Amino acid sequence: MTDKTDPSSPAAGNSGDPGRAVPAPAPQAMAAARRRGGAAAALGQVVRRLSQPLPGAQPRLRFEMPPEFGGPAPATEFDGEDEPQFGHPGPRMSPQHPLYMGFMGTVGVGLALLVYWIGSHTTQLLLWIVAALFIALGLEPVVGWLENRKIPRPAGILVSVAVLMGAVVGFFATLIPTIVEQVSEIVRQAPDWVRNFMDSDFFRSVDDQFGVRDRITEELNKFVNDPAAMGGIFGGVVGFGSTLANSLFGTLIVLVLSLYFLAALPAMKKWGYRLAPRSRRKRVAALSEEITRSVGNYVIGQACVALLNATFAFIVMSIVGVPFALLLAFVVVLLAFIPLVGGMIAGIVVTLVSLTQGWQTAAVYAICYFAYLQFEAYFISPRIMQKAVAVPGAVAVISVIAGGSLLGVLGALIAIPTAAAVLLLLREIYIARQDQH
Repeated sequence: MTDKTDPSSPAAGNSGDPGRAVPAPAPQAMAAARRRGGAAAALGQVVRRLSQPLPGAQPRLRFEMPPEFGGPAPATEFDGEDEPQFGHPGPRMSPQHPLYMGFMGTVGVGLALLVYWIGSHTTQLLLWIVAALFIALGLEPVVGWLENRKIPRPAGILVSVAVLMGAVVGFFATLIPTIVEQVSEIVRQAPDWVRNFMDSDFFRSVDDQFGVRDRITEELNKFVNDPAAMGGIFGGVVGFGSTLANSLFGTLIVLVLSLYFLAALPAMKKWGYRLAPRSRRKRVAALSEEITRSVGNYVIGQACVALLNATFAFIVMSIVGVPFALLLAFVVVLLAFIPLVGGMIAGIVVTLVSLTQGWQTAAVYAICYFAYLQFEAYFISPRIMQKAVAVPGAVAVISVIAGGSLLGVLGALIAIPTAAAVLLLLREIYIARQDQH
């Protein structure tokens, strides 16, 4: 009689070795396997619950663009399915109606006064908004270029803003230690300078004639014992600290606003175009796109020109031995952003600093740098700025002076793009309309 064994039983032999029995699994291994299986099932259930929306949760409301109104409402009955939520717009009141004229005139004067009051009390905020919008328009070509290279717009925005923040942080990281070092050096050497001056023959002769030493000692005692003077010094230190804190806070606000403006720029343009009448919307969009493109190209082109200018200045300063070459290179970048006069001012400032090393060093740097400015004006700028704005020289000078007088450095930076936008609008709207009559 043949003994038959169930092949599925644990005691069945291995197919490769029929005569060898497979040992039964230990109870501890089976229990561990069951625990692992239970933990995996519980983890999977938690993941499924987390991936599902919370009970009663609704998607976040988004401010959507209203649908475009296609025409006047029909005078007959409306179809319930095509009826807008708030009904169709009714006819406008006649502008010649006395009530309409009086009410709208009063409202217009009130709105003008309200806008003036708000503008006079939020000047700093408006400057931050203008600076952030200017930076956003300048970074928009970079974001568009990254988008054309199959990089998502959010990633392009983050890369552009990260580079800008890196430049700002690098500037302050270079500026602040240098200022602290130089101030500490001046404080350390100031007593020696005063002592040497007071021991000089010139001071002794002047002191013998006019009693300068006694006069200085008397004035110092009065100043130290005067509470108002000491309070003025303390107030000046506090004022400097508050100014520095406000500057850092303003820089942070401008960077954050630039990030938001870059992210919302397409939607902002779309909303702006919808404010124009539909019959003129296409022309308004074309002019606005041309203005924003010109501003963006101008900012990018001016940044490239400023970087080349600062790089050349840093190389020359390093060769001839001008002190604080890296810090002065940052100063050159900032001044070179100001069109027409920025490079000239930067050259004068660095030349004055290089005089501390001797007139030979200053002469060599001045010759090299001002020769580069001529090369930049005739060879570099025309090729870099060929896709940017084109403004006549006289208009550019007047706009830069006017912008600097009104808004300082920010006004000088945005003066030429603003002048270019005004010239474009005059050419395409006013002059074109005048040519038709």
